[in-house]
Amino acid sequence: MTPPRLLLASQSASRRRLLAEAAVPFETIDAGIDEDAIKAGLVEQGVSARDLADALAEWKARRPSMRNPDAFVLGCDQTLELDDGSQIDKVETRAEAAALLARMSGRPHKLHSGAVIAQAGEPLWRQIESVTLHMRPLSPAFIDWYLDLDWDECRWCVGCYRIEGPGAQLFARITGSLFAVQGLPLLPLLDYLRVHSILPA
Repeated sequence: MTPPRLLLASQSASRRRLLAEAAVPFETIDAGIDEDAIKAGLVEQGVSARDLADALAEWKARRPSMRNPDAFVLGCDQTLELDDGSQIDKVETRAEAAALLARMSGRPHKLHSGAVIAQAGEPLWRQIESVTLHMRPLSPAFIDWYLDLDWDECRWCVGCYRIEGPGAQLFARITGSLFAVQGLPLLPLLDYLRVHSILPA
C-alpha cells in the first residue's frame, strides 16, 4: 500500500529546512485560512498561549486536508508568552522589535510549538512542545547591533529571534528542544511518520 503524501501547510523557511535536513519527503501547500481573524477570536475567548498554538496548527491542517483528502497535511504554529503570562505577537517594525527585545531582556519566556496532522478534515495526530528560554540582559547597543545584523530575517519570527542564527546570542540558557524553537516538535513527528511508512522504520 502506498503511504500518503505529506503536505506542509506552512511557508516557513525554517520548517521546510528542518524537514528537508531530516530527509522527510514533503510538499508545501497554502493553508488557505485567515489566521489573524482566527487568532483574534481565540484570544478574545481567553485561550492560553499553549492552546492557541495547538488550535492554530489544527486550523492550518484541517482546511487544506479537505481539499487533499488522501494526503497527510501538517499544520504548525508557535506562540510565545512572557513570565507574567502575557502573549507576544509578531512585530511589524524595527522599533517594535527593539522595544520587544528590551521588554524580554533578562527574563525567561516560554515558546509553545504545536503541530497537527489532518486527513480529509480530521485531525489524526497532534503534539505540543513547550520550551523555556532564559534571555540574558541585553544592552540597547547590543539590541541595535543585533537588529542591524538580522532584522531582515528575524522580523518574521515570533520573539524576533532565530535560534539557528545570531539569535543564539540573546540567551543564557534554554530548557527544551531546539527543534521546537525552530518551528517543529520534530522528533515526535518523525516517530509518527515512521509508523505510517512515510519514513523507513
